[in-house]
Amino acid sequence: MEWLEEFKKDFYLNFIKDDRWKYIANGLGTTIKITVVAILIGLVIGITTAVIRATYAKEHTTKYGSLGQRIYQYVLSLLNFISHVYITVIRGTPTVIQLLIIYFVVFASVAVDKTFAAIIAFSINTGAYISEIVRGGIMSVDNGQFEAGRSLGFGYIRTMIYIIMPQAFKNVLPALGNEFIVLLKETSISGYIALEDLTKGADIIRSRTYDPYFPLLGAALIYLLIVSLLSLGVNKLERRLRQSER
Repeated sequence: MEWLEEFKKDFYLNFIKDDRWKYIANGLGTTIKITVVAILIGLVIGITTAVIRATYAKEHTTKYGSLGQRIYQYVLSLLNFISHVYITVIRGTPTVIQLLIIYFVVFASVAVDKTFAAIIAFSINTGAYISEIVRGGIMSVDNGQFEAGRSLGFGYIRTMIYIIMPQAFKNVLPALGNEFIVLLKETSISGYIALEDLTKGADIIRSRTYDPYFPLLGAALIYLLIVSLLSLGVNKLERRLRQSER
């Protein structure tokens, strides 16, 4: 069959000859590394800013009498303002611009690894979106849960950790899963700083073989497979959480 012979020839040219498959394999490793580390750092940033903003929303109208309490309220207001500016700036500017600024401006005078720069940029970016997702989850939890925590002898921090956050995460898990998927796909812009991720690896093969179909479609299928597995994992976790409520 002529089409099969042509397929084998193109497959050999794009992936087997000169070990060009390594561009895809190495790029995939870079993409996964950036995504996983950026998710972990972004979760820390997002949860921290979400708790600050949710706490401010619940307590900024409270009138405190002692000096220590007034200082606490002032610090909380300052942290909330910084968090608000951070989220506004990050959500209001394109991710690719943020990546270029981090690499070519922030680290302009430092010989920094491109992967490290990309991790910092994507962590900061996804942290802002996670913050708003988690904040929405915290605000959706009934205020009576805070009272329940106090009745159990918990302070604010312990109430937030053991009572509020578990419920908030159940509410926002689908949105968090979607943000992780978006982050995975957004890493495809890493080529703007000459970082060889999965997309860049496919593009390098295309530039060598002048055949856009095999490498680009191959990269697209790999992204689709990873996203499908991630979606399956999130859906499975969501079902288990729903079963645990019964």
